[in-house]
Amino acid sequence: MNPLKLQEMLAQAKQMQEQMQEKLAQIVVEASSGGGAVTVKMNGQKQVLKVTIDPNAVAGLSGATADVEMLEDLVAAAFNEAGRRADEAIKSSASSMLGGINLPPGLF
Repeated sequence: MNPLKLQEMLAQAKQMQEQMQEKLAQIVVEASSGGGAVTVKMNGQKQVLKVTIDPNAVAGLSGATADVEMLEDLVAAAFNEAGRRADEAIKSSASSMLGGINLPPGLF
């Protein structure tokens, strides 16, 4: 293999990687749980942009019967769903950027 051709291919791969990172940062997904009690907004790099908790969900936390565990479960569920949606968006974005290139399963 020609070393110059290899260097060119590596430069193209690096450029594609940079473009992909930019595209992932622009993707925003949102997921909620508990009928909207907890909402998580996440980007395609799986960075959490915002967490919203409905004040009514917090109001039930005072007193002897505070159900902190339920709120914790709702937060975890919203995070997990946002992560799944980000994965789907990443996969879709990667396949559209890579076109018809056949990569090994599990790479994206």
